Amino acid sequence: MSIKKTLPKDSDLAGVDKALRRAARKAKELAVKTQTPLYVFENGKVVDLTRQKRKAGAGIKKPS
Repeated sequence: MSIKKTLPKDSDLAGVDKALRRAARKAKELAVKTQTPLYVFENGKVVDLTRQKRKAGAGIKKPS
């Protein structure tokens, strides 16, 4: 059984999925870069996607 991907009939909606994925990737990159949380709703819970990376980098001092 294969999953058939259908394109929206409205041309304005054709690139929405790709744009949302690109925006999510950029938001995660920014959160990691600025060491800020990025909260999402996942499996019925609110989780911070950048928590693990922030903890790993907590002991690293930035040069001044």
